[in-house]
Amino acid sequence: MTCACYSALSREIESDVDPLRSDLIKKGPTRASHRALLKALGLTDREIKKPFVAVVCSASDYIAGHMHLQSIADAVKAGIRAGGGVPFEFNTIGVCDGIAMNHKGMKYSLCSRELIADSIEVMLTAHPLDAVVFIPNCDKIVPGMLLASIRLNLPSIFVSGGPMYAGHHRGERIGFNDVCEAVGACAAGKMSENELTEMEDEVCPGCGSCSGMYTANSMNCLTEAIGMSMVGSGTIPAVKAARIRLAKETGERIMELLAENVRPSDIITEDSVENAIRTDMALGCSTNTVLHLTAIAHEAGITVDMAKFDEVGKVTPQICKLSPATREFYIEDLDEVGGIAAVMKELSTANLIHTDIPTVLGTVGERIASAPAADGHCIRHLSNPYRQDGGIAVLRGNLAPEGSVVKQGAVVPSMMQHEGPARVVSCEEDACGAILGGKIKAGDVIVRRYEGPKGGPGMREMLAPTSALAGYGLDNSVALITDGRFSGASKGAAVGHVSPEAAADGLIAYVHDGDLIKLDIPGRVLQLQVPDEEIAKRKKEGATAPDRHLSGYLKRYAQLVSSGAQGAVFKD
Repeated sequence: MTCACYSALSREIESDVDPLRSDLIKKGPTRASHRALLKALGLTDREIKKPFVAVVCSASDYIAGHMHLQSIADAVKAGIRAGGGVPFEFNTIGVCDGIAMNHKGMKYSLCSRELIADSIEVMLTAHPLDAVVFIPNCDKIVPGMLLASIRLNLPSIFVSGGPMYAGHHRGERIGFNDVCEAVGACAAGKMSENELTEMEDEVCPGCGSCSGMYTANSMNCLTEAIGMSMVGSGTIPAVKAARIRLAKETGERIMELLAENVRPSDIITEDSVENAIRTDMALGCSTNTVLHLTAIAHEAGITVDMAKFDEVGKVTPQICKLSPATREFYIEDLDEVGGIAAVMKELSTANLIHTDIPTVLGTVGERIASAPAADGHCIRHLSNPYRQDGGIAVLRGNLAPEGSVVKQGAVVPSMMQHEGPARVVSCEEDACGAILGGKIKAGDVIVRRYEGPKGGPGMREMLAPTSALAGYGLDNSVALITDGRFSGASKGAAVGHVSPEAAADGLIAYVHDGDLIKLDIPGRVLQLQVPDEEIAKRKKEGATAPDRHLSGYLKRYAQLVSSGAQGAVFKD
């Protein structure tokens, strides 16, 4: 390029006062080559002058929660065009935790969250557009997209693909966790292989995120609670026409957000994150929400740690109990009685919700004003909650000085306080082998370690062992403790995110078979009942970590990732 051209380009940029970010690639004579490539897409001169809106979708052919997302994206794009914009769609990767479970693939699930955020940052910086509609529907995709929205801080809005309907088996509704537990029951001789096959045919009746308050639905619901999606995005079933209408309205609304210059930094604030944590506690969401909300807050420059969850949880009653904590209610039932807005409305009656803060459409107060009151059954009244504190509890003690989490809303009363001998395993496969091999007895405490963010690496979920325990009828008498994670489909006395993890020289690395471990969920205690002098002796001798033979992305991830207590974000 000649000096004259450089000078012209410099003057063009300096004089550019148009607020559209996409003008970087389409305005002025020096952008002729850029416009030529846009015209190769079929864009007209009139379209090129309009706002450009990204549609970031995680559609794929082999994830039930994502198989229908192209129809959601098409509806969003129709709404964008109706609102005067030009949509540009691109896709992200997405891991289905159910398919990734029980093999090496699960190591990549949590890891994918950072890849999703990074890849969106790359795409929307290399190709500067003016606003973004995000279309996720499963576990790590929702928080990955939320991290990207905060990082880019463009006018943004979310619309999920919606939940799956519950399955039906022999006259009862069932969820994904039931077929997982049936595997254990079959192994224990309590169910025939024919009935197990019946269940696998019936449990997932169609597209959508799995039907219970698992991680995917938890995060979609909390995206609505934090204010980044329209009312109903978290709960309207995937196959309802209302979901398509919502997608069109979301596409139209992003054009208004662009005109109003409303950005994620205006919506994701300390108060809105607290609203999300309150709603989390009221719903009894997946423990993975602790990881993701902590990471989202970190990206937004807001201080949130496990202590914050404990503080909020102790004074926020659990007023919903959905599968897997019960078979009585599923996400579809929550939608029928008003969804997230109705839950937040009930919480607001005790001033537990910030109502004067903005969302992508109206304030929180304006949203819940038109929501139905709690029905008293699926959404209980605060005067008659399932429990006086929240569905998630944070436990501390010498085993977890930085904290650990348990979905206490899914723990039977007899296991709220438990003391038993440790049965130590260093991976999920060993845990499953011990359970299915009859080596785990009532009263035991399984300790699974070296499965944290760094030690796994990737912090694998532990649905198979919890399901096996349930299938063997041991979920009411055996606790399971790990520096890894648990699926939102898990239930029972399953304590995860133990921090510091074994790979960071946490005490969990020094537990021996037979050591007594005390679990006191009401007292918020997780304690290794071994004298301090013995612990000091063991630490002096050192711990033996398994050799993971890491390479590729997992190797880089292990070097960069922080602890579960910090949201498993990359270190600064």
